[in-house]
Amino acid sequence: MRRRKMGALPQLSESRSSFQPSKDHGPVIEEIQGLIKVCKDGHVERLPAVVDVPCTWAPEPDVASKDVAVGHGGLWARLYVPRVQTQKLPLLVYFHGGGFCVGSAAWRCYHEFLARVASQAPCVVLSVNYRLAPEHRLPVAYEDGLAAVRWVRQQMSHRAADEPGWWLAHCDFARVFLGGDSAGAAIAYNVAAQLGSFGVPESALLKPACLRGMVLIQPFFGGVARTSSEKNLVQSSRSALSLTTSDCYWRLALPPGADRDHPWCNPLAKGSPKLEDLRLPPALVCISELDILRDRNMEFCKAMRSAGKSVEQATYAGVGHAFQVLHNYHMSHARTTEMLTHIRAFIYSR
Repeated sequence: MRRRKMGALPQLSESRSSFQPSKDHGPVIEEIQGLIKVCKDGHVERLPAVVDVPCTWAPEPDVASKDVAVGHGGLWARLYVPRVQTQKLPLLVYFHGGGFCVGSAAWRCYHEFLARVASQAPCVVLSVNYRLAPEHRLPVAYEDGLAAVRWVRQQMSHRAADEPGWWLAHCDFARVFLGGDSAGAAIAYNVAAQLGSFGVPESALLKPACLRGMVLIQPFFGGVARTSSEKNLVQSSRSALSLTTSDCYWRLALPPGADRDHPWCNPLAKGSPKLEDLRLPPALVCISELDILRDRNMEFCKAMRSAGKSVEQATYAGVGHAFQVLHNYHMSHARTTEMLTHIRAFIYSR
């Protein structure tokens, strides 16, 4: 089998004809080519579209990495800690993308990107490997995100000297940020919304003063009504998301029978918590010009500002969805450097 270029995401398009499963599982009913196939009996096959790498592999020599268990039930995360610090560093709790259905904290493209974030921000990064749909439909990913935050709070309380507490001495827990790209950005937002709900006891979560901001990269939100960019932008090698693929992800991730105006998909739909009623931290929203989610991301920023929330909006010209981990054309490198500069400025202004 021909190997894909390491670190590059495949071209994503929906197909139901390229895979012939064994008779035990029946026909394929959903497929995102090169990534995931779902059979009629519920069997799920994820393809090795992107290679996993161990935490010991060091794309940034000044960053140490280690995998740690985060709570119970097999939830784990990958930690990135700059080796040389002159002061305690902010903590970024990060969630990877993949439409809630694919992806891993061990994927090489995320390992490379987050090592760069840790090195260049600089900050400590906790990359959470949450459970995936369709085996674990929403809100499981949001619950795993909240569980990771609870674990961070426990570490803040224990300040243990042994594993996994080796990293604690490097963290400034008065400066915690939630972040992610695509589906991971949606997880970061929904976790922040839960933390900012007046119905959630603060004793079990982070204190509001500790959560300084959200870094939302191309947040994967949806809606029944199509935006202009969803209708008119055509997927190319510069973007990792098409409208057909997006719809497929939502069919697999949402509860059966739910449409894309469900609150777990569309934070601006009727029935979603009102932004005015949430204590949300300041947000940096990173938008790609050639992303089908561009207009939806811009509408989200507008709604946040109308609700009195602090939003910094950065738009990257000539690039599409997930460009920061695609690395398959020269412009993505320059725009990724630009994004890292924005992330650093946002984190250190809080």
